Amino acid sequence: MIIMSVDFGDARTGIAVCGKSEMIASPVTVIAEKDFNQCIEKTAALAKEQRAEQIVVGYPMNMNGTVGERAEKCKLFAEELEKLTGCPVKLWDERCTTVSAHNALNVTNTRGKKRKAVVDAVAAVLILESYLGFRRNSGEAT
Repeated sequence: MIIMSVDFGDARTGIAVCGKSEMIASPVTVIAEKDFNQCIEKTAALAKEQRAEQIVVGYPMNMNGTVGERAEKCKLFAEELEKLTGCPVKLWDERCTTVSAHNALNVTNTRGKKRKAVVDAVAAVLILESYLGFRRNSGEAT
């Protein structure tokens, strides 16, 4: 199944996708958009372009497992995206993915503007990799 992941942010939204084999998550792009509705529309257009059959949206729960304002905004984003695309959208716990993305970029010595441009796509890849691992281990993958 082609699955697209989204790391939704107020200014930049990272997008990643995997092919039908569900083996490798690859970064696609970062949408630079501050308008909530425009971001949803651009994300929906990418989902159609990528032929996504499912979308996973990062759900930034608090470290203690509670749901905060940011997670609520991501939930609303996911609901609106599902309405717009008609594609099933799943929320996926993304705690620490941005920190992990920064750590991965430290290893490759990616700095400055280049880092800012890719960190959200890397976070989307990490979200998708986590979800794909779950699918493999739970038997949910076909």
